[in-house]
Amino acid sequence: MRVFLETDRLVLRRVTEADVDNLVELDGDPEVTRYLTGGGPTPREVVRDEVIPGWLPFYERYEGYGYWVAVEKTSGEFLGWFLFRPNPEGRRSDGTPREGVELGYRLRRAAWGKGYATEGSRALIRKGFTELGVERVYAETMTVNTASRRVMEKAGLRYVRTFHDDWPELIPGAEHGEVEYALTKTEWEAGPAAMAGYGYEGSPG
Repeated sequence: MRVFLETDRLVLRRVTEADVDNLVELDGDPEVTRYLTGGGPTPREVVRDEVIPGWLPFYERYEGYGYWVAVEKTSGEFLGWFLFRPNPEGRRSDGTPREGVELGYRLRRAAWGKGYATEGSRALIRKGFTELGVERVYAETMTVNTASRRVMEKAGLRYVRTFHDDWPELIPGAEHGEVEYALTKTEWEAGPAAMAGYGYEGSPG
């Protein structure tokens, strides 16, 4: 098992072909994919033949970045995944640049409300700023996805703007647009006092 990062409760490791069943189950929950596909599942063959093969090259192309399967440290239970990556597309469909390294997460519904998303996000942000030379971390979600926005705020990111991207299929709530949250290394290093207005809880450590 190629471990990338450990926190108090989580192990983040590389995805493997053996993760296909867990990933299919994760995307099979309509609440998990509500703000991604409108609740539609990802077919097994897509996960097997497109998703996992699309994730694997990140580990070699961008050392220290990629998609990371999250498991509960004591039980080994699959919880979901995190991403921490330079965005290869570079720009959104509206022409605005994606600046920095993208943070994302997708966890099983049973793992919601337990602080896992915040814990993993903070650890990735810390690693990015202290080990990988990252200067800015950003995350995006639908405006109406209040739960994900709370995670971003607890991880220390602040609201930057609302924008409208060009999606091939609109899902309920898309008319309200997307939001970008971000955190710079300078802001992170300033500590909790300077971050108080950004919904930041606790020190970077």
